[in-house]
Amino acid sequence: MLILSHRGFWLSASEKNTVAAFKRSFEQGFGLETDIRDYQGDLVISHDIPVPTSLPFEDFLQIHRDIGPHLPLAINIKADGLQVLVMELLKKYQVSNYFTFDMSVPDMLGYLKADINVFSRQSEYEPDPACYGQAEGIWLDGFHGEWWSGQVIQEHLDHHKKVCIVSPELHRRPHFPTWEKMKSFSWCAHPDVMLCTDFPQQALEFFHG
Repeated sequence: MLILSHRGFWLSASEKNTVAAFKRSFEQGFGLETDIRDYQGDLVISHDIPVPTSLPFEDFLQIHRDIGPHLPLAINIKADGLQVLVMELLKKYQVSNYFTFDMSVPDMLGYLKADINVFSRQSEYEPDPACYGQAEGIWLDGFHGEWWSGQVIQEHLDHHKKVCIVSPELHRRPHFPTWEKMKSFSWCAHPDVMLCTDFPQQALEFFHG
């Protein structure tokens, strides 16, 4: 199972989506999830409304290429209509191990048409992932609890879909009970299963220690 750091490997909340968190994640061998938006015609890293000091997405990709170009990226799309800019920069920096996710369903069609890797969301609110046949994988989320079973994940793998599980602490719930549940399934060791977490080092020790 691959471990992705959520908004980088941060040590304090102020480090989320910062250069320090990104460098630390790649240096420690973790891929990561981050958020992109547009700001005055360019792509920037920002979970919320961007500001003039938001890190350019291109700078982030340069850090990735310099430190861990083989490590996976989960790119959370926070605004519509970014397909062309995303595709141009991914090609420029030769990023191949990545997926985009969380865009609106109409916007997703543009990513699929552009042949950009897309994960479709599945949650208690979205039991049937949009564009399932065309999606490379599933972003498996639980806003209020772990509604999914081991069979749900196994069925995605049987359909040749990758799966990225959202760890409960991202929604302010305890994570160890879910991690224990995950560890009991054989797919926990599958290379197409990922965990997005605020605690990448803990997850590494828990699942691979």
